[in-house]
Amino acid sequence: MQPIGEAWLTGDQCLAASGAHAGQPLGALFAQFPQALLGPAAPESGQNNPSPLLIKVIFAREKLSVQVHPDDQMAQKYGDPRGKTECWYVLAAEEGAQVACGLKPGVTLNEVKAGIEAGTLEQSLNLLDVTAGEVVFVAAGTVHAIWPGSILLETQQNCDLTYRMYDYGRGRELHIAKSLEATRLTTRAGKVPPKALANRTILVEGDYFRVERIPVAGSRTSISLASEGETAPGLQYLFVAAGAAKIAGQGFDAVELPKGGIAAVPASSPKFAVEDAGGLELIRITPLWPEGKR
Repeated sequence: MQPIGEAWLTGDQCLAASGAHAGQPLGALFAQFPQALLGPAAPESGQNNPSPLLIKVIFAREKLSVQVHPDDQMAQKYGDPRGKTECWYVLAAEEGAQVACGLKPGVTLNEVKAGIEAGTLEQSLNLLDVTAGEVVFVAAGTVHAIWPGSILLETQQNCDLTYRMYDYGRGRELHIAKSLEATRLTTRAGKVPPKALANRTILVEGDYFRVERIPVAGSRTSISLASEGETAPGLQYLFVAAGAAKIAGQGFDAVELPKGGIAAVPASSPKFAVEDAGGLELIRITPLWPEGKR
């Protein structure tokens, strides 16, 4: 069996596994039913690619390429609808596992360019040790790389734009000019301290998404999943980081989720309950929109 580098869970070409639309690609469903899926926050009719988030699991077995993603403004300059801000929730990590997130203080763009040419770019990277349960925020414009020894749940804007600046001689295409244009010497990237509340832990919250760890003692109603300030139902993704879950309610067949399983819960979903089917660690991911981008 070939090793898997990453698994896309909510890409536009991913197929619904159950329900009335089983077998259909998510991108087509978002285009056809934006209000039902997203609720009041749905983009205006006619906007391309209304699916807001791409969620992946990344299995790092070797050093992945050093890369940078553009922000919305740069992406739109070159004809793409959005840039890519992302975050990593560490599902598992070996002792000594690291990621590169940002540049060391004082590094200049000329030094980055020289490091690419000389094969010494690693010397300019800010390295972070990672352990299970931690979150790393990677703002657009942040030079970054994932190194071996970790399994990451990645939440990002739904965009596949990646500018590869260094790839350890693997022969894949590099995007030097655009990567340098996209690079920001300092960003808000880095580890995010969790914010513990009475009924959840907010792992990260930004312009584009909120990621929360939701405790489930036996079972939990869908109404109780909403965060403070969520005034109307919207799209939510429920990911099983450990253990197993069961989602049950009136009007649909119960959904059983094993470890690594994910459910896309539309805004129009009927009321339901999430049950702990054994050792459940539940991650809830919701899309957010910057002011003026709805």
